[in-house]
Amino acid sequence: MLAKKMFCSTNENVKIVGLASAVPSTLVDISQEENNFGKEKILRLAKSSGLKQKYIANSSICTSDLCLLAAKKLIKDLSWKKESIDFLIFVSQTPDYVLPATACVLQKKLGLLSKVVAFDINLGCSGFVYGLWTISNFLSNNKGRGLLLVGDTISKIASPDDISVKPLFGDAGTATALEYNSKTNKSFFCLGTDGEGYKNLIVPAGSFRNKSNKITKQRKIRFDKNIRSDEDLYMNGGKIFEFTLERVEPMVNKVLEMSKWDYKNIDFFIFHQANKFMIDHLVNKMDIPKNKVLYTIGKFGNTSSASIPLSITDKLQGKIDKKNLKIVMTGFGVGYSFGAVASSFGPIFLPKLLKI
Repeated sequence: MLAKKMFCSTNENVKIVGLASAVPSTLVDISQEENNFGKEKILRLAKSSGLKQKYIANSSICTSDLCLLAAKKLIKDLSWKKESIDFLIFVSQTPDYVLPATACVLQKKLGLLSKVVAFDINLGCSGFVYGLWTISNFLSNNKGRGLLLVGDTISKIASPDDISVKPLFGDAGTATALEYNSKTNKSFFCLGTDGEGYKNLIVPAGSFRNKSNKITKQRKIRFDKNIRSDEDLYMNGGKIFEFTLERVEPMVNKVLEMSKWDYKNIDFFIFHQANKFMIDHLVNKMDIPKNKVLYTIGKFGNTSSASIPLSITDKLQGKIDKKNLKIVMTGFGVGYSFGAVASSFGPIFLPKLLKI
């Protein structure tokens, strides 16, 4: 029944030729959170979530800086001429400005021609899958080359006093290079939205529904014993967990049905790295072999839209850069927004993790 409540499509003639990921150089160990929240609470959180460490951007580093570093690496090492790039999509919920679109800023910083179609997509946890679907449609219909830049610096909107958010989120930016290729395999997408849950993962103030001001910045509220302001991220973890259990399995089953794959055919499953307990629950419920599931939350925390490509960079070195793999990628969360893709791709250029 839930499978009927999704948009599904098949895309073809588009190949991922490179993927690069970048993180800030500041590494934070989970034990460093004990000073704020107490050793017992942090040990309990680390056990359930799988958290061990994360990379955090300082005040001078934005998401776009991380994506820019990754994009420059791809353009240089793939020997792409800048005039060959036709599309640039930036997917993030932590842009440089309210306006203009950060994609316009990145077009300038990358030195791309004015013919480039550049725009932002405001999505988080599902953002990589949505971005792949969007840019694949452009390239399939118009040929050419494109850059998909995906990332977030959620640590900048996490209250230092909120244990439900502050220890969980790390920062990262990624770049994926795609091009038209009539010989590549098809990709199978399912996407959906349930805005009923939008208030369960939200920054209530700071934009035009509730503009920020000095009073808002100084006003502190208590919610579930966590202290934050209306300009900080609020997350109802229980509701997010319920949504994930309801939506993810039907979505994965649908893309498998479309692709005519079964679990035995698939090399890897990559879930958005929200929480190890959550992923484990999904894996057990769906009876997926654990050796086919990538886990990186322990190394990077929850990096929002960047978590899927970051997992590819971290876990598939020497694999996807040498041969073709069947992979199912699934993003879910803020919005509520959810998306899955079954794609057979590779070999691709996959540089080691970049740091800034």
